[in-house]
Amino acid sequence: MPRGIPNTKRDDTGMRYTTFHVPLGLNPKHSGGTYLKGEAQTLWARNAYRRRETQAEEAAPATDQRRGSQVLVIHPGSRFLRLGKACDVNPVTVPNVIARKTKDAKPPTFVKSIFRPRTKVERSSNDSQSPPNDEHEDSAATDDPFDSKLAAITVSLRDRMRFYKLRVTPNAASIASTFNDKFKPEIIAEHNDPFRMDWIEESEDEVIIGEKVARISNPATSGYEVKWPIRGGNFNAQDYSSLQVALSDIETIIADTLKDKFKIEPRDFKTYSVILVIPDFYDRVYVRELVNLLLVTMGFKQLCAQQESLAATYGAGISNACVVDIGATSTSISCVDEGLVIPDSRMSLSIGGNDITEFLYVLLERMCFPYKDINLANSYDWNVMEDLKSRLCTLAEGDVALNLYDFVVRRPGRPTEKYGLRAYDEIILAPMCIFEPRVIDFDGKRAGLRIGVQSDVTEDIIEHPTDCVTQAMMISTSHLLPPVAPPALESSVSSSESTKQEPSDAAAVNGTSSASGEGASDAPMEIVDVEEDTKAVPPAPAPSSAPLQPPALVPATPQRGPAINACFEASKLPLDVAIFNSARAAGGDEKIRKYLQAVLVIGGTARTPGMAHALESRLQAIATPLVPNMEKVQIIPPPKDVDPRVLTWKGAAVLGKMDGVSELWITAADWDILGMRGLKERCFYL
Repeated sequence: MPRGIPNTKRDDTGMRYTTFHVPLGLNPKHSGGTYLKGEAQTLWARNAYRRRETQAEEAAPATDQRRGSQVLVIHPGSRFLRLGKACDVNPVTVPNVIARKTKDAKPPTFVKSIFRPRTKVERSSNDSQSPPNDEHEDSAATDDPFDSKLAAITVSLRDRMRFYKLRVTPNAASIASTFNDKFKPEIIAEHNDPFRMDWIEESEDEVIIGEKVARISNPATSGYEVKWPIRGGNFNAQDYSSLQVALSDIETIIADTLKDKFKIEPRDFKTYSVILVIPDFYDRVYVRELVNLLLVTMGFKQLCAQQESLAATYGAGISNACVVDIGATSTSISCVDEGLVIPDSRMSLSIGGNDITEFLYVLLERMCFPYKDINLANSYDWNVMEDLKSRLCTLAEGDVALNLYDFVVRRPGRPTEKYGLRAYDEIILAPMCIFEPRVIDFDGKRAGLRIGVQSDVTEDIIEHPTDCVTQAMMISTSHLLPPVAPPALESSVSSSESTKQEPSDAAAVNGTSSASGEGASDAPMEIVDVEEDTKAVPPAPAPSSAPLQPPALVPATPQRGPAINACFEASKLPLDVAIFNSARAAGGDEKIRKYLQAVLVIGGTARTPGMAHALESRLQAIATPLVPNMEKVQIIPPPKDVDPRVLTWKGAAVLGKMDGVSELWITAADWDILGMRGLKERCFYL
């Protein structure tokens, strides 16, 4: 070997002519260090340590030593605000409404969600020529679209009654209309009315909230403007043009309720923690502004945000369920799996208890409602219909009968009147609108909405596809999406537009969807509402002896048309179809069977008699032909002696008394530094 050349056999690294040195091995002492590796060294722990020291010096001893006595649970809704301490058995429920004095007070408006019924002049002219038809089928021949939609719902009801071998009373509509038209109210003396109301004619108060708003005789003449800050799980963009005004009203309602019902002054807010219940399909701006209001503006100690469906499972004592929350203006559907809401299963329907109230009003108007001067824009008239809905409405076909009911009307400046009312199938047709939403004018409900004010704050949070549109919504609207060219035809389509063969495209899709055996199971089959999708393949008529048939099943055939708003289109689905699509989005057949056997229905409408059987029978008709080995669909009742309207609040209260909630709190200091990222660290669903 020539001189000067190093011996390669003695070179352990195998590298020559280089200054590279192999680094030494890792020191075991360094790898065993705990610097920035423990919980105690994080920003959360340091803030909590400083907070405990400050509170120990400043906080006074609490008089109530019960677990959860320093935790407030706030559940804001479209119609009611439920608020209380976590140690309480039931919350305080107040109407989520506010009336402010203003110089330009406008009379309250009422926007119908139902198609326009016949006016009194039209009804009197038509009824003078022919008596009301009991079956309502002949009304389909009129030009009014509402009549044809109502006739379709009536046919569905008659089919179900024949299936259960129930007798239909002949001429029931004519008998009820004649009785209602000739009824004269009974005057009740003031000293005989134990529930007489003290009306507010004039008041010096600048702001009135809660139950007192319903006692204002005439808000327009009294100089008050009545508003509802929250609508459909978001800020009310229909009545508010400014986001800050809505937040100010929400702050006033919460602060006044805490002062009047719990004797908690604003200076004591810093000693109370808050559990905020938010919708499942939430708007990030809505969550951010409410958290900022409670932590920064109002100055509460700390906060935890929880989704409604997850809180409902806590209240029911179960870990897996398909939670259906029927609220006043919207219905939320989500599947909960072991303490976590499945994001792809979330759906929001634009159907609620208010639609049932309005539909009942329209049906009774057609039956010559004896209270002629009713106007749902007035709070006292709305309360009359709400009382009738709670006492009359049912979903049990066996309760349909020509019965006599009574109700009391209390109006400002007039004596109390007691009316009698006869109704037949109106009591079941009204709540059936949640299964037959064709009578609801969704475009009219959407027309008055404006896009909320978006702040310029940029959140360092990754946007997920399910934040705007979930998989359940895509399943529900895939038949309305624009077409996608098959891969085999992409080259021909791109080469020349004139060489497109639309008949061959349709034949290819039809051939795929009509295949038998294994090929048929792979074809995308969608459940749609035939009335909403006029282009869908019409199903074969079901025999009268078996009316409980699933909705029309049509293949997801590509159709020509512009892009659609999947969230809005999915909000038009019937309740039973939406629940099935939500379970489909959670997983395969095993998941569908799992969630359809544990359906938890909550909300005020869940108290309707016959709701469980009506939903079970419709879901069973959908799932049996589609899901193999599908057993009986089961609706889980709420725990004994628990109102389904407050089940979500009670579940959040249970969370507020658990030791594990200490890991979910976010303070004002954390919010100031991290913002929504801090909330994301504590809540897995953001």
